[in-house]
This record gives sequence, C-alpha cells and structure tokens, in this order.
Amino acid sequence: MDIKICGLSTEDTVAAALNGGATHVGFIFFPRSPRHVAPQQAAALSGAAKGRAQVVAVTVDADDATLDTLVRVVEPDMLQLHGEETPERVRAVKQRFGLPVMKAQAISNLADLTAAQRFAGVADRLLFDAKAPKGAVLPGGNGVAFDWTLLAGLDASLPYMLSGGLNASNVGDAVARTNPSGLDISSGVERTPGIKDVALIESFFAAIRSATQRAA
Repeated sequence: MDIKICGLSTEDTVAAALNGGATHVGFIFFPRSPRHVAPQQAAALSGAAKGRAQVVAVTVDADDATLDTLVRVVEPDMLQLHGEETPERVRAVKQRFGLPVMKAQAISNLADLTAAQRFAGVADRLLFDAKAPKGAVLPGGNGVAFDWTLLAGLDASLPYMLSGGLNASNVGDAVARTNPSGLDISSGVERTPGIKDVALIESFFAAIRSATQRAA
C-alpha cells in the first residue's frame, strides 16, 4: 500500500515521512494554502527523497507557465492536479511534461464517484478526497472525511489513493473498510494548519503497521 504525506515544508518532517516508509512525499504549490511552498524550497527539501520516494507536485488549476516552472525547478516524479481540471486538461498535461498525473476528485455521494471514473484511463491515479465544507477556501486538506462505504462497489483495478480526514485513530478503520491501494494524509499529521508534527507522522505510520498486521 502506497502512503503519501502531503504538504511537507521542513527537513525534519520530510525525514520523518521517509523514515516511516512513505512512498510519496507531496509539496503544495497553491498560495492560498497554509502548506504552500516556493519551488526553490521544495527542490531543496525533495532532495532527500530521491531514490526513496516519489516527489509529487500538487497544484490547483495551474496554467502551463506555472507547471513549466515547477517541473524545471523541482523535478517532480508526478504531478497532482487538485482543481477543476477536465480529462482533456489531464491528457494535455501528461503530453506536455511526460510525467504521470494523479487527479484528485472530491467525493460526497455515489454520483461524485461515478463522475470521477471519467478520468479512468486518462489519469495515472485518482485521489478520492472529501468535498470541501461550505465556505472553505481550500479544495483539500480540510480534515474532513467522506463516507468510505461509497467505495465498496468500486472497480478493484482502478488505482486510487484515499484521502480526507485520515489520522492515526481512524486509519485502521479506513484500511479495513476500503482496502485502498494508497493513503494520502496532510492535516491529520499537523499540530496547526500547515505545520506538520514529527510525532504525529510517526504515530500515523505505527497505526498503519498495526492495521496491516491485524489484516494479515
């Protein structure tokens, strides 16, 4: 099971993610987010991940010029599109940069999940996140979960990451209910918005290990 720690911004939390066993580390490039980092900062931080985990550049409705800069400076392994991008936009980004693309989809009901499958075969991976609460300024990282039982009838061959409201106390239940191919966490390992906590990251990985041992 892949595990992505997203919204990293410091050396110690990047190290905690990698030491815990993260397969993906995410850096957010969205000025309205408290997790936003500059491309040069992300490039410096992501060096530790080379050869150990996939570096993911997370954007929201970014234009080509913005993506050009990120790809040149950060040299990510994957692009994550977390806005209102269409399948056509995902396809264009893949063709332009030659990188795998993960497309985030906001889920609150079965219709949202059905709509998300229009990206199957276009995006390399989907990320299912909870819909942002009314009035929220961020599309993700809001610390809310959706009804995981909606995923029960999902095509098992569809690669996705489960996101939204995960933390050390509920990740075992999430794994048991959905058996996802990947997990993505951001606010669930923060002591305040945008500030990751090493101890919370370590607790999250410990909870995952406990859950997978029980499943075995």
